[in-house]
Amino acid sequence: MNDLIIDAFAEIKEIKGIDKTQMMKIIEDAIRTAIKKKYGQSENFNVIINLDKGTVEILRNRLIVADENIQDQNMEIKLSEALKIDDSFEIDEMLSEPIPLHTLSARSIQAAKQTLFSRIIDKEKEEVYRKYVDRVGEIVYGEVYQVWKNDILIQDVEGTELNLPKSELIRGDFFRKGDSIKAVIKAVDFNNNNPKIILSRTDNKFLYALLETEVEEIQDGTIAIKKIVREPGEKAKIAVESYNDRIDPVGACVGVKGVRINGIVNELNRENIDVIPFTTNTALLIQRALAPAMINSLEIDEENKRVKVWLEPEQISLAIGKNGVNIKLASKLVGFKIDVYRDINNEDLDDEDIDLMEFQDEIEDWVLREIINVGCDTAKSVLSLTVEELAKRSDLEEETIREVMHIIKKEFEK
Repeated sequence: MNDLIIDAFAEIKEIKGIDKTQMMKIIEDAIRTAIKKKYGQSENFNVIINLDKGTVEILRNRLIVADENIQDQNMEIKLSEALKIDDSFEIDEMLSEPIPLHTLSARSIQAAKQTLFSRIIDKEKEEVYRKYVDRVGEIVYGEVYQVWKNDILIQDVEGTELNLPKSELIRGDFFRKGDSIKAVIKAVDFNNNNPKIILSRTDNKFLYALLETEVEEIQDGTIAIKKIVREPGEKAKIAVESYNDRIDPVGACVGVKGVRINGIVNELNRENIDVIPFTTNTALLIQRALAPAMINSLEIDEENKRVKVWLEPEQISLAIGKNGVNIKLASKLVGFKIDVYRDINNEDLDDEDIDLMEFQDEIEDWVLREIINVGCDTAKSVLSLTVEELAKRSDLEEETIREVMHIIKKEFEK
């Protein structure tokens, strides 16, 4: 039993965050479990713990009663027996006597051991949860410990296990056991008495934390990040605002010769990052969000949260971006559905071209609107794209697009 106590002390001392009071409480509970196994209860026992020596002393307190009046030998002791210990004892006095540890049964000792180490494990879990629960949004550094089918197990510098789902990896991320890794704490759960720290490299919090690390003006509150939208691994748009008129928020975030933003771009696998100055002027914010495209005019529908934007034909592809990413992120950033239109005069329209809305009798209106929204408002502009390109830009199925192209081609054949 003494070996058990000494071993338990040694193990508990390794648990960071557990003070002496907690240690004593854990060990006392374990010893009382063993006492209850043998005596039925432990209320009349004192458990004295010496942390420095790693020992435990057990004292049983019993009331001295006349020999003929004894009813509970665990709570009471006969006067005749008490006098053998000290001849000065009298009836109604309390007698405290030590109980050797070895007198506890092997089963009781095992129960105490199980209780002790169960409490240790529970305390470790609680400490892990407390360590991380208030750190959501912080960046952590760790080492890849194990790579599974759907998850990557990470260990921080203290050996705490963290979980990085593969769904939270940026496109192009590849990690092997032993690799160093950087991610943001996305969530901390505590289910069934088990802490689970979820990491992410795709969450907007990761980009926010990276910016906060690189840009001291964000750290001190001079510059605020108003909104972040991302297609992880492809593109991100960030709206920033300065609370100091002398500080350019975009320039501060980008840094001299792009030194600040380049470090973040590299961490995100060359993710393209647009930093734009925030404004409460919706029209101006939409123009900035659609950069690098230049807008000729726009029409805002506040009630339905939609905006029509007219651009020169050569600006359409810039507004939409590769695979439609630029316009999707711009819509998310401003909170409006953006419909793109070519700004051309009727005399500039190819005599052989046809306005797409002329096909309303043959093609459903919602399909035509979806195609127009990605900048294809004439028959030839649709046919100039492949099925795959149009599918990437819109939310239409390839089968639907093929049918549309078939209808348009038949019209030109006529």
